[in-house]
Amino acid sequence: MPEWVLFWTVGPIMVAASLTLLFARKAVHVAAGIVVVMVGLAAFYIQMEAPFLGLVQIIVYTGAVMMLFLFVLMLVGVDQRESLKETISAQRWIAFFGAAGFATLVSTTVLRVTIPHGSLTATNNAGNPNVVANEIFSNFVLVMEILGLLLITAAVGAIVLTQVPKLAPPRTQRVRSEERVKHHLNPVNKPMPGVYARHNALDIPALGPDGKAIESSVSRVLKARHQAKDGTQWRAGIEDKEAGDA
Repeated sequence: MPEWVLFWTVGPIMVAASLTLLFARKAVHVAAGIVVVMVGLAAFYIQMEAPFLGLVQIIVYTGAVMMLFLFVLMLVGVDQRESLKETISAQRWIAFFGAAGFATLVSTTVLRVTIPHGSLTATNNAGNPNVVANEIFSNFVLVMEILGLLLITAAVGAIVLTQVPKLAPPRTQRVRSEERVKHHLNPVNKPMPGVYARHNALDIPALGPDGKAIESSVSRVLKARHQAKDGTQWRAGIEDKEAGDA
């Protein structure tokens, strides 16, 4: 496919997808637009005889980073519009001048770039991954270290920003037990069904620490249906057995 056909086919799609970062109201739609832009960049890399960069663009950025971004969105639950109230005074003007300066820097840099004829073929003779690795870890090693530091800082900042402040101090187990004792309740949590269960037994009353039956452990539904048994029909047999063992 000729380069101009790919450019005028994929380029407008990438521009339209990139506009979702400005006009989309939901973060999921923004993430989908970024995915489209990254796939378009991968197509351009492959067209420019850099298949390694194209595959890395799809596997690392589109397949790993963006999927992680969507996973974080699902965990955090960002389903509402962001507040448009400015927390920093004049931040819109600061962002405008910063964007204008960045656009000027990028445009002047792009205009000064020259690509000699046959440079891509000469570069890829040694292997595209080898050339990219040599450039990254020799001429741009400081830039990569700074980018790594920025990514770590962004991850820590995201964790801090997504934490929800607590309106009250956490209630420890000791505080909960003291509140139960103050209201004349059981100081421990509801136990599992068994000998000392209070409310989980069905038709047989549970026994408390004193050995007495806890009537509240019997289901009220069974009592209403007259299906609960008090054990009197077995008491005589148990007493006779205990007397015989004695």
